[in-house]
Amino acid sequence: MSEPTSSPDPATSRFQSIVNTAMAACLGVMAVAVFVNVVLRYGFGSGVAASEELSRLLFVWMVFIGATAAYPAGEHMAFTSFVGMLHHRPGAMLAMTMLIRGLVILACVLVGWGAWQQVIVGMGSHSVVLRYPAALLPLPALLSAIAIGAMALIELVRRTPLDLGHGADVE
Repeated sequence: MSEPTSSPDPATSRFQSIVNTAMAACLGVMAVAVFVNVVLRYGFGSGVAASEELSRLLFVWMVFIGATAAYPAGEHMAFTSFVGMLHHRPGAMLAMTMLIRGLVILACVLVGWGAWQQVIVGMGSHSVVLRYPAALLPLPALLSAIAIGAMALIELVRRTPLDLGHGADVE
């Protein structure tokens, strides 16, 4: 394991705190909604119809909030075996870094474009039980793609080196 190079800046800590609170709130509401629904269904033969829709919506938001927060922390899946071998060749490492960031931006454009199309389609319809706009389901994918794409673009422009510090020992 590598040692952290510096203490996290206050803005990053605040962002992580807000994100963790939002994800915990989503998870807490989902757990309570599902628990109450199960108890009512099996104990009393009834249930809360909105529980399933609410849980699905919160789960989608929680996943994309987490994915967005994981990017700047370097916690997405990384295949460091090959890239780690380029550590002693700065030119090749820079080229690979640029390629990886470019592919991340391309993936964000594709996900964002598809999510935008789904948001447009969802603006004209509503969920069956809670009546929220159906655009709220693909919206976190769009926002996440924009945020991750912007972070990758900033890293590309600044030529930020890849963070191989999260257990990047070549196997």
